[in-house]
Amino acid sequence: METILAFLFVLSVLVFVHEFGHYWVAIRSGVKVEAFSIGFGPELFGWRDKRGTRWKVSALPLGGYVKMFGDMNPASVGQRDDLSDEDRKHAFHHKSLWARAAIVFAGPLANFIFAVIVFAVLFAVVGQQRALPVVGDVVAESPAAVAGLQSQDRIVAIDGQDIAWFDELSAIVRQKGGQSVTLSVTRNDQFIEIVATPELIVAGEGENAERFGRLGVSAGAFETQRDGPVEAIGKAFSSTYNLTAQTLGALGEMISGQRDSSELGGPIRIAQMSGEVAEGGLAPLLFFMGYLSISLGLINLMPVPVLDGGHLVFYAIEAIRGKPMGARAQEYGFRVGAGLIFSLIIFATWNDLAQLGVWNFFKGLVG
Repeated sequence: METILAFLFVLSVLVFVHEFGHYWVAIRSGVKVEAFSIGFGPELFGWRDKRGTRWKVSALPLGGYVKMFGDMNPASVGQRDDLSDEDRKHAFHHKSLWARAAIVFAGPLANFIFAVIVFAVLFAVVGQQRALPVVGDVVAESPAAVAGLQSQDRIVAIDGQDIAWFDELSAIVRQKGGQSVTLSVTRNDQFIEIVATPELIVAGEGENAERFGRLGVSAGAFETQRDGPVEAIGKAFSSTYNLTAQTLGALGEMISGQRDSSELGGPIRIAQMSGEVAEGGLAPLLFFMGYLSISLGLINLMPVPVLDGGHLVFYAIEAIRGKPMGARAQEYGFRVGAGLIFSLIIFATWNDLAQLGVWNFFKGLVG
């Protein structure tokens, strides 16, 4: 039950953020919004605001939509042709090309903004566990052991360069493989200097081989570091950029065959991970939501009809041609897009079931 509740909470928040992006820009562009739904299918409960928008929660909680005035359906596929001149002023399809593109792009953009906000709050309020340059375990017969480093030694400088964190120590040591370094250490309130030679490690072969130094110690103390507002926002943007690049890189590797496509997960795996992360507390759950929000934004920007990216491609073609694509061409495009999305969902769900061992269970019954 906790897993289901965590999954519904995560998905509902991310869907709300995405759809609110569409809604906010639409309202400010003069478009009437008929419905804002979390979920699909029959309405469970809802209310109507003063603008006439029906806010509702629907039975199938696997997405959501914002239905614009003048749309034939929630996916903005097709438009009504029975509108009066007054109605057209508030209809989505009768707005300028740039207004429509802004409304569509606002959904994925809201997901990225949400991720930045979540990460900034985590960096500023919760903070990050960061390793201090205090020796924990010393690997037997390692350069550290040979040099005489002991557990609980605090390394305050290396070759005269002051350090405050373990990762600073690691960065310097990696560059000093096979070279002697002088470690300034405090031990039992005494200051001593130790000379050590990090082991040169060669990973890989040929020109692509990676060479780095290794001392042979682990971190033995940690401290929670909270950033100021400006630094937290900067780190949040950096984290969002890095996660976006990593996600795109992983997707590219799957397409090229360099990475196993079985890593692609669907709703079942997201639900499972939501439950596991929620057990760790609010902070891990928020980070997970930030990561998923980035993924949701990227997925919706894919140039596939039905998704926001597909709409933007149609608008780009309209900008080049000077007029919209024909209704039949758009209809075929949306059918193909819907087929691709449906196939992707089936494939991801198949991976989820395989990971859970469902297919092996049925094979065991048959065998």
